[in-house]
Amino acid sequence: MNDYRTIDTSSRSTHYRTDTCGQLSCADIGRATRLAGWIHRIRNHGNVVFLDLRDHYGITQAVVSRESQAFQTTQRLQPESVVNVFGTVRRRPSGTLNVELSTGEIEVLVGRIDILSDCAELPLPVFGEPDFPEEMRLKYRFLDLRRPALHSNIVLRCTVIADLRRRMWEAGFTEFQTPILTASSPEGARDFLVPSRMHPGKFYALPQAPQQFKQLAMIAGFDRYFQIAPCFRDEDARADRSPGEFYQLDIEMSFVSQEDVLSTIEPIIRGTFQKFGNGVAVAEHFPRIPYAQAIRRYGSEKPDLRNPLVLTDVTDAFRTSSFRLFADMLKQNARAEVWAIRAPGAGTRAFCEHVNHWAREQGRLGVAYLIATPSGFTGPIGKALSDDLLGHILSKVGAAIGDSVFFVAGSPREFYRFAGDLRQHLGAALDLISKNRFEFCWITDFPMYEWNEKAQRVEFCHNPFSMPQGGLEALEAAVTVDQQLAVNAFQYDIVCNGVELSSGAIRNHVPEIMYKAFAIAGYEPADLEEKFGGMLRALQFGAPPHGGIAPGIDRMVMLLAGAGNLRDVVMFPMNQQGEDLMMGAPSAVSPQQLKELHVEITKALPVKRA
Repeated sequence: MNDYRTIDTSSRSTHYRTDTCGQLSCADIGRATRLAGWIHRIRNHGNVVFLDLRDHYGITQAVVSRESQAFQTTQRLQPESVVNVFGTVRRRPSGTLNVELSTGEIEVLVGRIDILSDCAELPLPVFGEPDFPEEMRLKYRFLDLRRPALHSNIVLRCTVIADLRRRMWEAGFTEFQTPILTASSPEGARDFLVPSRMHPGKFYALPQAPQQFKQLAMIAGFDRYFQIAPCFRDEDARADRSPGEFYQLDIEMSFVSQEDVLSTIEPIIRGTFQKFGNGVAVAEHFPRIPYAQAIRRYGSEKPDLRNPLVLTDVTDAFRTSSFRLFADMLKQNARAEVWAIRAPGAGTRAFCEHVNHWAREQGRLGVAYLIATPSGFTGPIGKALSDDLLGHILSKVGAAIGDSVFFVAGSPREFYRFAGDLRQHLGAALDLISKNRFEFCWITDFPMYEWNEKAQRVEFCHNPFSMPQGGLEALEAAVTVDQQLAVNAFQYDIVCNGVELSSGAIRNHVPEIMYKAFAIAGYEPADLEEKFGGMLRALQFGAPPHGGIAPGIDRMVMLLAGAGNLRDVVMFPMNQQGEDLMMGAPSAVSPQQLKELHVEITKALPVKRA
């Protein structure tokens, strides 16, 4: 993580410095040095002043005695002033070593200080890592970036990207650049649009991803492509999603199956996390988990495998049971099921009430439960079922005396996300989630289609350009809605610790299959040709089987840095409202600019917040 501190600086200019603030050691004792940097901290002890001098590479302690001509200069120094320090390297006195610093065994006895730049009163502190309002931190991001933790995160990001580039080249990939100004896409998230000055009334779009271009590169015969690609999506922010723009390791390969892609990319991701994960364990093999199994076992298509708890289908135990709420539900709804999850060692009413309180905060009425005590079963379900049936349930979910078991029921499509959240809540509440492992998995066999309840129609589940499993034959055999929803695609996600790093797919490279796939989702041939004409034309001239993936750089670095938010690993992020508070974007533009772009604002602009 701190590789940048060992960069060779011997060829740097010596006008302002002969050494960096992270470079000096006991080998330099006795020699003159010239340092440049920011005043990180000042400690005035009367007859001696200690200065912590900071630059990009580290911190060095400088000592100014009253006898030094530099002493008077120290009296007007402010934290974060930029200075040149001239002095001699010496060993720190016994008992004053600082093992937290790479320069902690030495200090610089200062003979002269030149002030290169004064610092005004700081709007937020740089020394330490205090919790400060995010709006203020983003407005003064250049100051926030001086903090060692955030500064290290950004450098980590740079070194990770450099390492990924090296690994990709070594794996036989070539880096290409794709257009930033392109056509708007009708699929996916909302586009950022750019009005055209030369073509009145028409717009470019910033690419949500280089998806079509990288496929066209394969059709053009370039075989193995990669790019550290900027992507732009006009969508709301989340902790694991930046508004506006993000970067991904965009990858595409020709003449490959799904397993070819997974087996090629897995060692690249594993190696990166092993190198930059600060010793956190990474499994040698990433398990392949079918989507349907992930939903039923973990309640999520991005499961956190550090959590050992799993969901279990116990529907059969309730079909003829005396617990009428579940039994009646199963009779009335053929799609209804009952899932259970154990809470090991948490067989107390207080814990079960805690979970019920949490469930109500999620908008549920509560969670049915049973408690297995040495003297018998308690709880709403524990009182309603026979001991034999309760023992059967305990055995099926792997529970024992001293545990509690929680139940969710209904149509799995409607409750599985809550079940997954319950699993994670129990894992966190019982401290079962390992803090020192990167647990990866591949989620495979995603459904090609899903049912849109509001529109009452079948639509694409993920990437519409994916190859359906079984090809044209499988699509033609899918006559009913249930059969169409049962068609899987060669789509896959890579997940780490419950965070989706990327989606990928083997592409549909056969026009006949594409027409049929889109027809099931309600597209007429003319719609397909209008919206995706460029891709269709390309596929008609000899397209190789191809596929790819695009792991998110921001999310990978967030995990490696142990950060809780993407904004902690992006140099100049926007806030949750998609605003750049430092540069004042988005901003109004002049009437002349609008006129040149043939754009007219018909509604008054809102007043910008202070």
